[in-house]
Amino acid sequence: MAKPQTDKEIVALLQLVDDPDQEVYETVAQKLLSYGLSIVPHLEALWEVCDNPFAQSRLENLIHQSFYQQLQTELIHWAKASHPSAFEAALIIAKFRFPEMDKEAILHQFELMRRNVWLELNNFLSPLEQINIINGILFNFFRLKGHELTDPNPNLFFVNHTVESKQGNAFTIGILYLALCEMLDVPIYAIDLPNQFILAYFDHVYAFDDMEEHNAIQHVQFFIDPTNGMVYNRNDIMMYLKKNGKYDLYPELNMLDSRAVITLLLENLATTYDNIGEPEKAVEIESLIPLIQQPEK
Repeated sequence: MAKPQTDKEIVALLQLVDDPDQEVYETVAQKLLSYGLSIVPHLEALWEVCDNPFAQSRLENLIHQSFYQQLQTELIHWAKASHPSAFEAALIIAKFRFPEMDKEAILHQFELMRRNVWLELNNFLSPLEQINIINGILFNFFRLKGHELTDPNPNLFFVNHTVESKQGNAFTIGILYLALCEMLDVPIYAIDLPNQFILAYFDHVYAFDDMEEHNAIQHVQFFIDPTNGMVYNRNDIMMYLKKNGKYDLYPELNMLDSRAVITLLLENLATTYDNIGEPEKAVEIESLIPLIQQPEK
């Protein structure tokens, strides 16, 4: 709870939100944002009684910036982990569009997915049988529907939206797929196929530190499109690369770690925002990438 003196300072600052002097406003904004998320209820309360469109716009921006700062802090913390989870990062990034989402509800739904898959898996199943079970749970039982990465709806990049609406794309469904497989010791990893986000079934569960990058592709049994669960073999991927003028790239395909997966998600989300005429959001999304690529020590 804020101290009385702090309350007085906040009230004084809020009275200056509609100050026409931009320099004064920027000083006020900086001070308000220094309170972190604790300032949001004050901003929302003022917005509800404010009838000045100019001030309302500033308040909306301050609320957004408060959540955005917290998102940045959480991503930096995530990137410092030795083996960060892509699913955890996806939940953090979802706050960009849904800052007050119910994380516990999303985790509960994910646990239902995990439990349903776990009940069906056993040690006697072949790799393809394992994948058929996972696909059946995700696409038939939970009725997830995958959309192309070119779909102009940015919501498809937010994993909470995918869990709640059953609508997603290769990244959000793929991240759910990866998280399930990691928890259940199914050797599924993302592969750096150009212009696609695709998964691969490996011979064994590998730690990235133990896998020589130039040998990674040699351990793949088959590939999986997380958009729909379709399974592809080596020749299918070779044909895709040939069609895109990158036939010789196959031996160089590598596993993607969580940071690389999230980087690709952010890059594609930024492109989507650009394509629908929201460049400010694209810039904010792009500015998150360095936070996970070069974590602070």
